[in-house]
Amino acid sequence: MATQKMLKFVTLGREMPEKREASLRSQDFHEIYREFADRKAAEQASRCSQCGVPYCQSHCPLHNNIPDWLKLTAEGRLQEAYELSQATNTFPEICGRICPQDRLCEGNCVIEQSGHGTVTIGSVEKYLTDTAWEEGWVKPIRPHAERPESVGIIGAGPGGLAAADMLRRQGVQVTVYDRHDRAGGLMTYGIPGFKLEKEVVERRNAQLEQAGVEFVLNCNVGEDIAFDAIRGQHDAVLIATGVYKARDMEAPGIGARGVVKALDYLTASNRRGFGDDVPEFDSGELNALGKRVVVIGGGDTAMDCVRTAIRQGALSVKCLYRRDRANMPGSQREVQNAEEEGVEFLWLSAPKAFTGGIEVEGVMVQKMRLGAPDATGRQAPEVIEGADYVEPAELVIQALGFEPEDLPGLWGVPELAVTRWGTIKADFRSHATSLAGVYAAGDIVRGASLVVWAIRDGREAAEAILSYLAQTEAVAAE
Repeated sequence: MATQKMLKFVTLGREMPEKREASLRSQDFHEIYREFADRKAAEQASRCSQCGVPYCQSHCPLHNNIPDWLKLTAEGRLQEAYELSQATNTFPEICGRICPQDRLCEGNCVIEQSGHGTVTIGSVEKYLTDTAWEEGWVKPIRPHAERPESVGIIGAGPGGLAAADMLRRQGVQVTVYDRHDRAGGLMTYGIPGFKLEKEVVERRNAQLEQAGVEFVLNCNVGEDIAFDAIRGQHDAVLIATGVYKARDMEAPGIGARGVVKALDYLTASNRRGFGDDVPEFDSGELNALGKRVVVIGGGDTAMDCVRTAIRQGALSVKCLYRRDRANMPGSQREVQNAEEEGVEFLWLSAPKAFTGGIEVEGVMVQKMRLGAPDATGRQAPEVIEGADYVEPAELVIQALGFEPEDLPGLWGVPELAVTRWGTIKADFRSHATSLAGVYAAGDIVRGASLVVWAIRDGREAAEAILSYLAQTEAVAAE
């Protein structure tokens, strides 16, 4: 009987949760997708083909057991579905909101490949966990027994928090150090509310705090506390700082007032959303109100910037990207959302200089064409000579990606091995670094990447740390 509830992709079309009207949603920072109703979630879950080789699962960094929790959802067994989804994912409601499903699980769905439209996996995942919070199925973290070992985690982003969750469930004492005044990393200060409302992140932070995780905030390692001091206070340390240093761009006029970095801009907007006092926003320096805005870049951070500028009341918002739409690294779903909200994309366009002197007045744009593939296999952009023009702008936002900070230098630990890119060298499976008892996970190891990869790394690192603590205890007992 149960199988009759599945395989309905032939008779049922793909449906996403209803999207709020663009003209309304562009006026606020609330999430743009409405919740699935029970019936609709079950209906969409029933479209799953329950294929023998679930590519959705294999292309999920966390290898979530997607077909099984879709089946349980279709059968109305929502609590079981939630429990299965959270067994492999520390923050399923966050992944359901911000994962680029079109590049991961949904993009590799078998029925999508056969032309029937993918199962809306992310929306069902979000629905399940939101329902679990409402119904009280999300239980407090209560270890069976407390352990004396202590672990220090540097960085309160998704990798660090995922590790803290797993370690605390095993009774390990956990302290998380972070430079910001709120935990969550880019989930709190980088990603706008229209993709991830802040209450969703704060709810998880509160769960960890109530479980006994100690948060040491406003703490810059290397300044407020030495890295060696953290090592001395804990039995093991996890470095999960992420990568925050904006990739530099060299062009005439780059220092003009009004040319700003994406993370500074997004952080100011998110702080404003929290009700914080943000002088740079109030002065107009990091506020798009009434301005012609140009965003440079084609990733998800650029999409966050253009859509934020729309909501701040920009006069116009244009996105400059040096390749074409098909080669854009950002989510195509986000591009579509941005276009609906009034963003104009200038494909095959790159900045050459900034005009205006002290205050930026425009971007000198070079038109590009795609030439032969580069070392990554993507077609390399080439300049079309004589096609330059000026795009007027009072605010230019650089969203060109992020690089790691020089942690060995900042922390005074030259023996902490890094790669030639500046990321920390860590074992692929255990996440162990060159320093005994020190592990690293997330973007600081793999470079700027996705929240879901950070969660996976944090969970794996926590398992390795538990093994290390067990071995250390065994040696001490001999």
